Amino acid sequence: MTADRDFAPDPNWTQRRDAMREKLRAAHEEASPLVMGILNVTPDSFSDGGHFDAPERALAHAARMVQEGADILDLGGESTRPGAAFVEAEEEIARTAPVIAALSAASACPISIDTYKASVAHEAVRAGAVMINDIWGLQHDPDMARVAAETGALVVIMHNREQIEAEIDILDDLRRFFDRVIAQAERAGISRAHLALDPGIGFGKTDAQNLACIAHLDRLREYDMPVLLGLSRKSFLGRALGRDVEHRLGGTLGANLFGATRGAAILRVHDVAPHVDALKIVRLLRAA
Repeated sequence: MTADRDFAPDPNWTQRRDAMREKLRAAHEEASPLVMGILNVTPDSFSDGGHFDAPERALAHAARMVQEGADILDLGGESTRPGAAFVEAEEEIARTAPVIAALSAASACPISIDTYKASVAHEAVRAGAVMINDIWGLQHDPDMARVAAETGALVVIMHNREQIEAEIDILDDLRRFFDRVIAQAERAGISRAHLALDPGIGFGKTDAQNLACIAHLDRLREYDMPVLLGLSRKSFLGRALGRDVEHRLGGTLGANLFGATRGAAILRVHDVAPHVDALKIVRLLRAA
């Protein structure tokens, strides 16, 4: 589908989107993941809440992540941690759109918007974002699939659950969910080439189910779509290691490098530089 120009005021937007799509495709085919830097412009994120909620601090942190080697930045205006306060769409737009516009003007690094609200995604793409990262996989806002199709943005479909059910086979649940939502996306007019999948580590799953999703991440490659792995500093790592949120880098690196061996195409992380270095060493070892 051709992008609606109302959603793409920047004449370079389509070029940026296409370049990101091709880079992501190459990462998928070569099993050599990109690094997505997390930029939370919220006061209450579980990991870095309040650190970057002022525009100037957000822009400085974004510039630092780009300098460290981030391939894409994922910007969110509402915390998704359990118990986090709901943020009205107008407030979320006010937090994110100006930062996206400033980043798009200052850097060629592509930008993703982390939101489940269609109106926020709409304004983020207008401001320059080329990817919509929806933690409810087009299921929460009935308008999201339409906005994603009309903008022509890339879309990350994340598996999520309202409730944890320890007795279910989470891998079967992933399969049923993605079968259904991919078909829904295609009916809405979203190009299959614009989709990526995320198993949703830490969302509606037990620790054992989180580990199973990472251990068997390669099953999602059966869809022949890029897979995003987002586990940075999450609670299951803390419980496994007995570490608080500020001391989970080692666990995050270990799990992400394992996920890379299972075919992850994007690693969504708070700590960009250590992941860029670790992946560089992996590539050197593969080529040795």
